[in-house]
Amino acid sequence: MISTMAKRVVVVLALFLAVISIEAGSLARGGPSVSPTHLHFYFHDKVSKPSPSSVQVMNPVDPSSPSFFGGMRVMDNSLTEGSEPESRSVGQAQGMYMGSDQAKLGFFQAMNLVFTDGPYNGSVVAVLGRNSPLDDVREMPVIGGTGAFRFARGYAQARTHTLDVATGDAVVEYNIYIMH
Repeated sequence: MISTMAKRVVVVLALFLAVISIEAGSLARGGPSVSPTHLHFYFHDKVSKPSPSSVQVMNPVDPSSPSFFGGMRVMDNSLTEGSEPESRSVGQAQGMYMGSDQAKLGFFQAMNLVFTDGPYNGSVVAVLGRNSPLDDVREMPVIGGTGAFRFARGYAQARTHTLDVATGDAVVEYNIYIMH
């Protein structure tokens, strides 16, 4: 007859081996199971008055230079389903961008995409990288997230949809591809 202690050891050993085999299977597949998500929305960068959503907090070193080097803006830009400002809001882009290229217009951009509606309400995607607004397509890394996007990795592609050269206001189309 097997003692109670021996039975407990067998149960604990069986559970331990089950956990190890699940983890080994996960590692063999390249890590924990992940799900891909594609997000599409429009980012409204309004620098003009009244009610700008992006404000300059530091002037560029040379205000006459087109590179904006050394200048910095802080933003709380709306994210919408469509390109029109009146289209359904899905969240806010909160962060900053600063001129980091002395030769041409190029920003270091750090932002949290805070979702306030839809299936990702309450979740955040963190994006950090280079944004050269005069390029047709810009790619920036997704470095993390919260809520539905915990452990997120991926990339964001930005395309300028409209740019008002008189005011500096822009609407940018974003396609974000995330593994989480």
